[in-house]
Amino acid sequence: MWANDPSESRLMPRTRTQVAIIGAGPAGLLLGQMLQNAGIDAVLIEARSRGYIEERIRAGVLEQGTADTLREAGVGERLDRQGLVHHGIALRFDGVAHRIDLSGLTGGKHVTVYGQHEVVRDLIAARTAPLVFEVSDTAVHDIDTGSPYVTYIKDGTAHRLDAEIIAGCDGFHGICRPALPNARFFDRIYPFAWLGILAEAPPPTEELIYARHERGFALSSMRSPTVSRLYLQCRPDEDIAAWSDARIWDELHRRLGTDLTPGPVFQKGVTAMRSFVTEPMRHGRMFLAGDAAHIVPPTGAKGMNLAVADIRVLFRALEAFFCHQDQRLMDAYSATCLSRIWKVQRFSWWMTQMLHRFDDDDAFEHRVQVAELDYVCGSRAASTTLAENYVGLPLDL
Repeated sequence: MWANDPSESRLMPRTRTQVAIIGAGPAGLLLGQMLQNAGIDAVLIEARSRGYIEERIRAGVLEQGTADTLREAGVGERLDRQGLVHHGIALRFDGVAHRIDLSGLTGGKHVTVYGQHEVVRDLIAARTAPLVFEVSDTAVHDIDTGSPYVTYIKDGTAHRLDAEIIAGCDGFHGICRPALPNARFFDRIYPFAWLGILAEAPPPTEELIYARHERGFALSSMRSPTVSRLYLQCRPDEDIAAWSDARIWDELHRRLGTDLTPGPVFQKGVTAMRSFVTEPMRHGRMFLAGDAAHIVPPTGAKGMNLAVADIRVLFRALEAFFCHQDQRLMDAYSATCLSRIWKVQRFSWWMTQMLHRFDDDDAFEHRVQVAELDYVCGSRAASTTLAENYVGLPLDL
């Protein structure tokens, strides 16, 4: 196929830029925004349509550092106007809810509920540099040289994009990670999934509820004062058609143990649970960021936040390279990111194993889970550890 034949690329229409960004999720769009603000040229290409990525509902809890980064990038106006600031969360087990005072335990830090699709909309609206949607057959070439390039098809025409740097921000199923030679992958697939809904219903409380129940985990979150985001632990192969709205609301009420006001469900789906890390996150002139490099289970609310942390590191490295001809931060990129990634993986894994029902566990292990939750809620030191991780580890930049 032509995309794998570099000789064919010489015949294509050619564009030149400093940074070629593959993928218009939060990672790619934020990198493009930060580069744009710094006067560094970047072209961003995306396989999906603009409408698809702006409507795709994903994460919604922003760490303090993530919200601050978006403000620094010049896209914080709607976030500050519409985001819901949360100073605590509740852990519920044995029928009792225990509040973790995030702000009180972390010197005033907090999280903000603001949907990922809203972040994407803000970043697209702020972009003035090229952003090309609905491309196909994307491939990267010569990444181990000083002149890498990208080939792709747009509207039936093959294109070549020459760059000095390629940023692979194209997600877990993208083409960039497989192009890294000699990469190592660390993977854990969990034996359960989340059945999630969006509903036109007021959240039962002003803060998130994480509930451990003998029937399985449940989470009460929100997108606004009138839209609830709710989850139930289920089987990975769950038949979504078997879950009527009434059955979902009944099960949520049972596991969350709080009064719910059922409303129309306008989105329903099953989310797989896995942990995944790629090492290293760079080869030559290509750098991975976000879901292209790592996946975390959603229990710790870390997916988009970890992507933003990657981009902060990558931007600083590229700024030093293009503005000061200094490659040291680029050389340190993978190690710098992975130090944080593994700490976040540990937290997300810990939250997952503490709150979910594992069918292979016996009565002893179930009681150990409850004892751990009881200790976390009863010990200021343990509560502080959870709070510090939940609001976000220091970005150190």
